[in-house]
Amino acid sequence: MILSGDTSERKGYITMKVIFLQDVKGSGKKGETKNVADGYARNMLIPKGYAVEATADNLNKLSGQQASAQHKVDMEIKAAKEAAEKVKGKKVRIIAKAGSNGKLFGSVTAGNVSDAINEQLGVKIDKKKIVLSTDIKNFGAYTATLKLYNGITEKIDVDVDEG
Repeated sequence: MILSGDTSERKGYITMKVIFLQDVKGSGKKGETKNVADGYARNMLIPKGYAVEATADNLNKLSGQQASAQHKVDMEIKAAKEAAEKVKGKKVRIIAKAGSNGKLFGSVTAGNVSDAINEQLGVKIDKKKIVLSTDIKNFGAYTATLKLYNGITEKIDVDVDEG
């Protein structure tokens, strides 16, 4: 017996082609299209929102979503490369207050470096993407690594001066 939809008999049971909306352990990953047992699809996957039937309309939506996600990734990579070019070989200067013994009052954080890059170079970089080589607790020259995107990193010199 074959029901409506994209079903086919395989090894004595009926299967249905579905598109997974989220990862289901042992069955499929988000965005994947697979044949599963008809009863499993109708009683478990579809009612719980884990999958939808692979109709032409749903397949078109899926390809549109995948194209949109790829475009977003491409734009992020482009922005990261542009930011890397703007900061390449550059230096930022941070003015900090002196505490006792001529040492730094507090410390310079990734947030301070992010603000300095934004103000001095006009490049907005999230503080979470900045890795300091050491804790900056004294005046002097340091190096920070900017992890702009997976595989796209750039180093920038940070000078901490007394203000």
